[in-house]
Order: sequence, then C-alpha cells, then structure tokens
Amino acid sequence: MKKVLFVASEAVPFAKSGGLGDVIGSLPKAIMNQDKKVDVRVIMPKYEDIDPKFVEEMEYITHISVWVGWRQAHCGVFKLEYEGITYYFIDNEYYFRRRGFYGYYDDGERFAFFCHGVLSVLPHIEWIPDIIHCHDWQSAAVMPLLKYSYNELEGYDKIGTIQTIHNLGYQGIFPKSVLSDLLGLDFRVFTHTGMEFHDDVNFLKGGIAYADKITTVSKSYAEEIKNSYFGERLDGLLNYRSDDLYGILNGIDYEVYDPTSDEELFVNYSWRATAKRLNNKAKLQETLGLKVDKNIPLIGMVSRLVNSKGIDLVAHVLEEILQRDVQFVILGAGEYEYENLFKTIAEKYPDKMAANISFSDSFARKVYAGSDMFLMPSRFEPCGIGQLIALRYGSIPIVRAVGGLKDTVIPFNKKKEVGNGFTFVNYNAHEMLDAIDKALEVYKDNKTWAKLVRTAMKSDYSWTNSATEYLKIYNEFKKTAKKK
Repeated sequence: MKKVLFVASEAVPFAKSGGLGDVIGSLPKAIMNQDKKVDVRVIMPKYEDIDPKFVEEMEYITHISVWVGWRQAHCGVFKLEYEGITYYFIDNEYYFRRRGFYGYYDDGERFAFFCHGVLSVLPHIEWIPDIIHCHDWQSAAVMPLLKYSYNELEGYDKIGTIQTIHNLGYQGIFPKSVLSDLLGLDFRVFTHTGMEFHDDVNFLKGGIAYADKITTVSKSYAEEIKNSYFGERLDGLLNYRSDDLYGILNGIDYEVYDPTSDEELFVNYSWRATAKRLNNKAKLQETLGLKVDKNIPLIGMVSRLVNSKGIDLVAHVLEEILQRDVQFVILGAGEYEYENLFKTIAEKYPDKMAANISFSDSFARKVYAGSDMFLMPSRFEPCGIGQLIALRYGSIPIVRAVGGLKDTVIPFNKKKEVGNGFTFVNYNAHEMLDAIDKALEVYKDNKTWAKLVRTAMKSDYSWTNSATEYLKIYNEFKKTAKKK
C-alpha cells in the first residue's frame, strides 16, 4: 500500500480560511475512493478555533520536544478519524492557541515549528509515508528540512516529495535570520535556486526548489506562473523546474455541493428539472427586496471585494450594467472603498441591486441557486471554486479567461451549441461588459438558455478526474533511497 501524507495549514471541517481548506478536506477522500491501495492521511496544526466537538473526539498519542533553531519546543500529537481519513494534529499552545490561523507577527516561527514538528513526529505515530505532499508556504519548509536536517533518520531517505502551489501570491517571506534561528539550516540553501529571495528567506521557494515534483491547481495557471506577469518573481525558478511542474485542476465535493439535496436552498432541483430553479430565483428576489420577476436576468457575485478578484472592473461599469434590464446581487466583504461603493449604489438603485457586505456560506448557496448568471472577472485565478459551484447549481459563469477560469468555463457558441459560459480575455471593464451583454442576449431565448443551464449543470468538475491525475504522479515514485 502506498502511503501519502498531506501536510497543510487548514482542512475542512477543522479549519478554513479559503479554498485550501476545501481541497484538503475533500481531495484525500477522492484519492482513496479511486484507489483502495493508497492510504492518504493529513497532518495540520491544532488551532484554538477547531470546533470543540472535534477536539473532544481527538486521541492523544504522545508529546515530544522539537528543535526550533537553537531552542526546544513542546510538540503534542493528536489523532482523529473523520469520514474515513486519518488526521494528525500538531499541538503547541503558544503557537496555535490563538484566534484565527494566520496574520501574526511570528508566523515564520509558528510554521517553522510546524514543519519541524511534522518531520519529528513520524516515528512516534509509527507511520512513515512513501510521499509527503505539502500545500502552500506554511508547509513548504518541510522540503529543505527533509533534505538537509532529517535525511539521516531511518526511512526518511526513501520519502518522495510534492509541493502544491495553491496561490503563488502567498509565499512566506521572512528575514534571512529565520534560516538558522528557526529552521536550523545553514547557508548552502541560501542561494538563487534555494530559499534566498532578495536577501530574505522564502518558504514557498524552498518547497519549489527542493520538492521532487511540483503541482499547481490548473493547467493554465501552471503555464501562466512561468511568465513574469503571474510569476510573482518566482518565474525564473519555475521555468528551471518546469519539467517537474504539473497543473492539476481542483474540483469540488459533489456531495457537499449538490442542488438536489442542499438543505440551504429554498427548493431542491436537478439538471433534469431546471424549471425548479426559478422558485429559488423568486425567493431570492423576495429576500433581497427586488422585484419578483422570473424574466428579469439576475446577475450574482460571491467574492472578496479586492482588486485581484476584478472588483475594480465591476466598480468601473456597475452603473452601466444597471442601465440594462437586469438585477444584481453581490455577497462579500473586503476593502472599505468597495464595500462603501456597493452599498451606495445599492441605495441608489434599490429596485435593481442588493449589496450584502458580509459572508455567509448559507446565503452564498442561495445566490448560486437563484441567480441566472455568475460574474467572476478575476485579475488572476489559480483555479477558482466559485465558477465550479455556479456551474453545479446552474448559474451561468461570466469570467475572465485566466487560470482555472479558462480551463473550466468554455465560451458558449450558439451555432455549434457548445460551451457552458461566457468569457473575456483582456483585463478591461468594457470587454467584461461586452461579455455580460452577450449573456443577456442569449438569455432572451428561453429555449437556448434552458439548454445552456442543463449543459452547465452536467459539467463534471468533481474530484474524480483530478484524483486520477494525482494518483498517476504518486505512482511515478519508486520506493528506493534517494541520492544524498
């Protein structure tokens, strides 16, 4: 049996700040469902914010002392079986008994400890993996530590490594003193092909540099990050490692996101009975205080209100959008400038726009199920989850053709009757507006639009295909010692 250890800073249902938590909570199950000969387990920090009901169910395994640079720190290990997956939790109250997961002044120290802890506890859980699969910067230091600090331990020289980049914009950059003071590594890793980054230390760069294989969350993003615009100053290293770089599209959990059974919806429905979606639309319009009219196209957005999500484009032409025969609902929070703008315009056009400046997963699902179109004009998007949920629920995506959006939203062609959404290429507000107009024009044809909704809902972006691709990579590793 091949043993794979996911190392990550969050996983649903224990901790989630974004899409990473969703991935770690669902991908291991998908992989093990595909191949019963693979044992995938997850290790993550034991945060203060984990629901007490899960904490009560955790089994204490042991505690050890872990070296963090020149000093030792307590490291407890807990275990929990959840939905067929074994989870391990690294415990240290000083580092992790805090509200939230990130954004502390000592994040470099916290996740240096976590990476040391992961490698230190393996003999104590009596489970040495064949492959360590790290996710994002918080776990990336495992790679250089395994290569230079833990490689003499029994069995460690046979461990294969994978680093997954979920968002290259977050790299874990800290002063170079972190190298010796916290990681305990010497300056042979402080090179342009190692962890050095403009005279600082870059955790994610270390993962990219020293992992056997590198993956990211869509094929298009894997190509994009090799150029300077998307490469976040790591494009040189990514080109250097391009033979080991794979793009594997994220999926969503089709059991969690299922319009036939989702209890958060006003009415359940399937692609075979899309007319029932209109009941969700009517209830959403009523809830938002908009005119209840199934013939008025309703555009939805569920997004962080920041420039990287294309909110500046929306802000630039929002009043032009509202001059059309449409309704518009936005759900999200972010920069004060945009929060205030959307509230102001919603007050100006109360019969056409609703602005919910907050976030609620329950209400987000109502927007996916009740809107006719889903706007997602991101400046960059490694994979994107919003458009996948929208497709699943039959809200037709209007997106910028970038990253995972390009890989999942196929431009609709009425003549050929192919496609599941509408796209635009350049980061331009009026080009986005043109894509909206194309969608609105198709919407006028009830028969064509109904067929488009069915096509969207039948698009398969579950984890099935992605799990198969990860298994192919896992199976490329041979259980032999590496060269030191």
